[in-house]
Amino acid sequence: MTKQDIAYEQPSVVNPPKEVMREDINMQYSLYITVFLLIYYGSWLIPGIAFFTYVLNFFVPYFLEVSNFFSLFTDLYSLIMLVTFPLVLIGCYLIRLLFIGIITRIFWRITEKVSPSKSGIIPRNIRSKTANYYHLRSFMIKYGKNVFTKGAFPWLSNWFFRFVGSAKIGKKTTIEESVGNDKFYDIGNNCYLGVNSTLASHLVQGIFGNISYFEIKVEDNVTTAGMNQLGPGCELHDNTYLLPLASTSKHSILKGGHNYYFGIPLRKIFKKKIMEYLGITRKDIERNENLEQAIKELEAKKKKKVKEEDKSELIEEIEESEEDEDEDEEEIEVNEELKEEELNIDFTTSSAISRINLKFLAVYLPIFWLAGLTICIYWYEYTKEGVELSTLLFLPISILFMIYIFIFACLLFSKLILILINLIHKPKEGIFLAEIGDTDFEFWKARTEIKKIVLWLLRNSPLTWLDMLAFKALGLKMDSGSHLNDAWCDAEFVDIGRKVLIGQGATVMSSMVIGKYLIIKKVIFDDYSMVGGHTTIAPGTIIGHDSVIGAVSSTSYCQVLKDKWIYFGFPAIPLKENKYAEERRDLIIKRDVDDEKKFEMDHDVNVDEDKKDLIKLKEDEE
Repeated sequence: MTKQDIAYEQPSVVNPPKEVMREDINMQYSLYITVFLLIYYGSWLIPGIAFFTYVLNFFVPYFLEVSNFFSLFTDLYSLIMLVTFPLVLIGCYLIRLLFIGIITRIFWRITEKVSPSKSGIIPRNIRSKTANYYHLRSFMIKYGKNVFTKGAFPWLSNWFFRFVGSAKIGKKTTIEESVGNDKFYDIGNNCYLGVNSTLASHLVQGIFGNISYFEIKVEDNVTTAGMNQLGPGCELHDNTYLLPLASTSKHSILKGGHNYYFGIPLRKIFKKKIMEYLGITRKDIERNENLEQAIKELEAKKKKKVKEEDKSELIEEIEESEEDEDEDEEEIEVNEELKEEELNIDFTTSSAISRINLKFLAVYLPIFWLAGLTICIYWYEYTKEGVELSTLLFLPISILFMIYIFIFACLLFSKLILILINLIHKPKEGIFLAEIGDTDFEFWKARTEIKKIVLWLLRNSPLTWLDMLAFKALGLKMDSGSHLNDAWCDAEFVDIGRKVLIGQGATVMSSMVIGKYLIIKKVIFDDYSMVGGHTTIAPGTIIGHDSVIGAVSSTSYCQVLKDKWIYFGFPAIPLKENKYAEERRDLIIKRDVDDEKKFEMDHDVNVDEDKKDLIKLKEDEE
């Protein structure tokens, strides 16, 4: 019997279910590299030519070639060169930042015309123009973000995002350093986002799941204390205050109005809880919310006028006069049965680590010396014919080459030293004493210090994603199609399978020190697994095939996450099976945090029109 006969004999189905598409997302590295080189080269060209014109025509003849040392401080031209050199250097640096913004803006506008950014769910299991341009924009903004946030003037990053058009940022708003906060959010005036507070306008739900891509809206006078994560589609209204670690789920609505929020997922807390958390009184909160009224009351009490410049002294008098007004507040209960030994902290481990660190820092000297020698050889060959116009034109590319020649030379010599160390003492898993004299502990610290410098250099280089080459060279098993997106990862005893995605700010630990013990246990990521942003993976964790662990979660020691499941929490617990590719994409669930309500809303799927028949929609259920 043939296959056709078998198919013919099967009963007919009125509405046969759609077959779930599963296509690997192929990153367009050639296009990414082209865009990066144009941004990089274009930003260096004009300020580079201006700087070397100044150096060759003015600084060299009027300062470096002056034979009389005292003339450097008495001759007018020499003094001008001495004063203007740092100004010219800073000016050229600022011009370079300007051109990074201009060129990135041009490419950003081009991509927006071809495939505009819009809120919606982008299917990740189907190749589409929408997904391609989403990934391209995510890549092109990274270089400028790293240059601005890690540069000499990090406060200019707000200007960069506004100028490029990737985000809207109001006046007097401060955004501290974070791995995110680069696109698709609208933040109002006078806001403060603390360190590592992330506006995550995108959320990847599995390798074959969805990209939830919704604009985040933050109104005026909003504060996030630090380590806060805001999911796609969140709305934070005026005067919303988030305590540390308070994080939202997708599509959360916070009404604000001088309300405080705490927890994961966050919830509104009342003034009594705020007072306990911050150690303040009700009068402190009331006075903070209406400072001007408090000033007027004290003015009436003292029956005298206070000038505007004396308000700071007046506030201090308010605090002194109300120090004893919290007698009616509840006292914190203290367990008197606790013994002193239970409150002590053992510093044995930390002191041992610091002393061993200093011992192995000397290894950096020969690595840097040998790597620097390769740069000298390259520079000699590049300039041996003299400084010509072609030399200046290709200087930006030569600088890029020198950066990576130095880094990969450090990688080569570090690898040679590691081979020697591993021959003396083979790395192994286990539980060891974290103290001086323990061989496994000392060699673990030696390996860590040697690997650290190369990884640090790559993570702060123009192409940060090249750190996977160092990981593979240093012994980590990793597929080239997998990605560490601004994540921290141990450089040994970690196996990463095919198409694994580790989110921004995540931490992967195959080793950790607890008390007086060092624990080393292999971490395994099976194919198509995914780790959310700011998630911690503990030693010994095994993440199964096509499994997902959500953002801001943590695994426990030697925890096993079974195949095709979604996990979340501290420690992570199974929530449901991973069937994002089979679920409806045109339905979102919003959460009203203040009223503790949820409601469903229909929303267009952000995918090419000719691909919509491949995904499950509302009409398919009807």
